Amino acid sequence: MSLPIEAYLAPLQQLLVQHPNVILQAEPGAGKTTVVPLALLQAPWLAGQRIVMLEPRRLAARSVAVYMASCLGEEPGQTVGYRTRMDSKVSKQTRLEVVTEGVLTRMLQDDPALEAYGLVIFDEFHERSLQADLALALCLDVQANLRDELKLLLMSATLDSDVLSRMLGQAPVLNCPGRQFPVTVNYRPCEPRQRWDVLVSVIMQALQQHAGSQLVFLPGSGEIRRVEEMLRQQSLPAEVLIAPLYGDLDRQQQLQAITAPAPGRRKIVLATNIAETSLTIEGVNVVIDSGQARQARFDADSGMSRLQLRQISQASARQRAGRAGRLQAGVCYRLWAEAEQARMLEFDDAEIKSADMLPLVLELAQWGVRDLNQLRWLDVPSAGSVEQARTLARQLELLDEQGQLTELGRQAAKLGVHPRLAHMMLRASQLGLGEAACELAAMLGERPLLGNQEADLWEHFQALQAAKRGKSRQDAGLVQRIVRQAGQWQRQLAGSGGQIREASQLGLLLALAYPDRVAMLRSPGSGRYRLSNGRGAALVAHHPLATHPFLAVAELGSDAAEPVIRLAAPLLEADLRQQFAAQIEQFDQVGWDRASGAVVAQRQWRLGELLLQKQELTPDTAQRQQGLLQGIRQQGLDCLPWDDGSRQLCARLQLLREWLPEQGWPDCSAQALLDTLEGWLLPYLDRMNRLTHLSQLNLRDILLARLDWNQQQQLEALAPTHFVVPTGSRIAIDYSVQPPVLAVRLQELFGYDQHPSIAQGRLPLTLHLLSPAMRPAQVTQNLPGFWRDSYQLVKKDLKGRYPKHSWPDDPLQAVAIRGTKKQSGNLP
Repeated sequence: MSLPIEAYLAPLQQLLVQHPNVILQAEPGAGKTTVVPLALLQAPWLAGQRIVMLEPRRLAARSVAVYMASCLGEEPGQTVGYRTRMDSKVSKQTRLEVVTEGVLTRMLQDDPALEAYGLVIFDEFHERSLQADLALALCLDVQANLRDELKLLLMSATLDSDVLSRMLGQAPVLNCPGRQFPVTVNYRPCEPRQRWDVLVSVIMQALQQHAGSQLVFLPGSGEIRRVEEMLRQQSLPAEVLIAPLYGDLDRQQQLQAITAPAPGRRKIVLATNIAETSLTIEGVNVVIDSGQARQARFDADSGMSRLQLRQISQASARQRAGRAGRLQAGVCYRLWAEAEQARMLEFDDAEIKSADMLPLVLELAQWGVRDLNQLRWLDVPSAGSVEQARTLARQLELLDEQGQLTELGRQAAKLGVHPRLAHMMLRASQLGLGEAACELAAMLGERPLLGNQEADLWEHFQALQAAKRGKSRQDAGLVQRIVRQAGQWQRQLAGSGGQIREASQLGLLLALAYPDRVAMLRSPGSGRYRLSNGRGAALVAHHPLATHPFLAVAELGSDAAEPVIRLAAPLLEADLRQQFAAQIEQFDQVGWDRASGAVVAQRQWRLGELLLQKQELTPDTAQRQQGLLQGIRQQGLDCLPWDDGSRQLCARLQLLREWLPEQGWPDCSAQALLDTLEGWLLPYLDRMNRLTHLSQLNLRDILLARLDWNQQQQLEALAPTHFVVPTGSRIAIDYSVQPPVLAVRLQELFGYDQHPSIAQGRLPLTLHLLSPAMRPAQVTQNLPGFWRDSYQLVKKDLKGRYPKHSWPDDPLQAVAIRGTKKQSGNLP
């Protein structure tokens, strides 16, 4: 039976002749992954060069290569080969290489022009991993600057093709239908806590209602093991085989899952999203979808990329359902409500939006790129995240201050492992601890050997050693993966040294990977630590690790007010000082100590934000002055010895600045005074170093010293402290309120027909007219108007209460008085 893609091979060939970049959007079942690469091998424009095809997953890469080789009647490694991180089948005669993501990046770094290759195919590009985005950006750079004849073909069933086409310079899009049989979709919503019980129930129901095999999508290997155990407790038909399928299974188990069952048998394939694309699992006509997946995302708690549980996108749901209709009509059961389908993301987020940027930074440095805009990106990496990663890379001594790879950085790049772990293994090799570092690196890349409840990494490491000697019943597959990966790195680090015997040695290795997570105990018995990156963290109550003054932390949990240390090892201060001597900074710090209310000077030795040692110093005059200013700014201006005179003066000066701006009066607002402490206060602090010493200051004289000679002469005239009323009394003006207030007995203003003002008459004072008992009788800013309009009413009230005082009918013709009629000579 022919595949739909075969009818589109000729148009595809023509597009590749005419354009450097082409997008092939082919629906599931079209046959693009296996048919297109073989067909293009004979293209005249390829001129005998090789094709490299990026396949995101290792299992798919091997399976696709094996299938295409079989189509040629060959074994993999002849015309068609593959390369993955831990497996390779290629030879000199290989012309089509199927590779995984990291491998393609390494090929580009080792041979930037890709001289032997005429076409790079990006299969299943919709998955948008960080490495795929990077590899595409590098290939476009090769096209632009080294080889304009290099062709790029991007393939997927679900792509935002319009956006991708624009990014690729208006690349043409070829759409191909798939060979898809009808798939009936059923929704079975369930509560999260019931998910696996419901899923097992659906599996058992589907076994009764449908012939053929089932493909069950689960988030990860843990859920696969759990569901497998639950199924084995059911009464499964004798012909049903349970077949797990995930990346870390050995090849024989994976092959058992993807090949057709024996006649008369059928399978329940429990798979991760490894089976979502590129693989055709024979005999499957029922898909059961949990709606979840674990996707690589940068985990700030561990400082590395981790698999995180997420809801799948609509595109993934379509891909999964399509697995049931590849060879015949099928059915798909989804463990969510139909209404929820429309609320799911249309496509998965690109990993580059949330990934750890440290590996990317090193790849770019090796490529010779410092400015992100030098490359073309579908989604430009966050500049802030990239800069943070560069800072860490310099701390790990992988980049120099100019952003160039150091010799250690070049060695790390060759290891093909996360830069943190590469740095640890390389430095450990120099210390004769390379074997242990390789095992630790492999452990950190897996789930904890003893589960998540044990925070002491030394316990996990000892469990690994016991399992290697056959003295512990740990997860055999997990131990095997750790040992196999560690062995591969040990071979790369030939002569890397031996094992460790103390927990503190493990802590040192861990600190080499996580220098930003060296932790120092805040106080004995507290279990609370400060990290070298400035964050705080704590151990669970009474944990044995809490007795150690220093820890190296591998993983933090952020599910509490203060992050919890989930995985760590003890660290000796002597080892810390020796191995991190270049990063320990010595500097003198003079500043304000809030607790003592004084200026203190110290010589400090710090590793990041950790204060390892301090020595008291005697500050000089300038340091004391600056320290006091720092203290005043922290405490606020109220810590200065303000009295009524100095506050009134400050208010008078600020008033003149507002009402007579042309005269250049100084700014005496609180913010301005704080901002200019150096200019007006610092000269008076030369013999002080404590807040209590500030009481010696005369703020009124200090503020007056800010005025030039002319201003000092004009101050009393423009903003006087007192106003002389007709009786001769000098009444103080209150500048603490705006406008300023003159509070005076009403009788002392008899005969006065003007309103008092200041600032060259621009600002009328607010008059508080008082009764003989000094209680407010009237407030006005228009004294003549008061005499004319309001006096008679006020007089009537006051005359009744104060009959011994003079209350003339015409106040403007009366003589101002201070007391009663008798005291004033029996005036009427």
